[in-house]
Amino acid sequence: MKVKDIMNTNVKTAQADTPVRSIVEVMCFNKISGLPVVDANNNVVGVVSEKDVLRKMFPDISDVAREEGVPDFERMEKDYTDALSLKTGDIMSRLVASATPEMPVMKAVSMMCVQKIRRIPVLEGSKLVGIISLGDVHKAIFANSLKAS
Repeated sequence: MKVKDIMNTNVKTAQADTPVRSIVEVMCFNKISGLPVVDANNNVVGVVSEKDVLRKMFPDISDVAREEGVPDFERMEKDYTDALSLKTGDIMSRLVASATPEMPVMKAVSMMCVQKIRRIPVLEGSKLVGIISLGDVHKAIFANSLKAS
């Protein structure tokens, strides 16, 4: 099975200047945990996930080391509003693991597992053409197993 056989081509995306509040709305309302970040020519320049948003709420390890006592986790939760005021480019990951349409699905899965990510953009060159998630792979493999039974 190839990536092109199971990839989703209706991909929600963001741009680096998209407000984080907007990408959080897209993720929450569409029940997705991350988005590819593209430039004006649909070239992938990064990815952004729920983890990236939530990570912005936590202090840097050096800040924790300077503070005495236990970190104030209640205050950190209130910092969520500060994270929402950023731009996607401020929090996105710029190193992007990607698949190609012709790549075997299990090779893409192995990349996701090694890098501990749940979704991977599908590129032709640097252009976004789709996305696959671990859920997509699981559904496809399950569907194939039903056909074989």
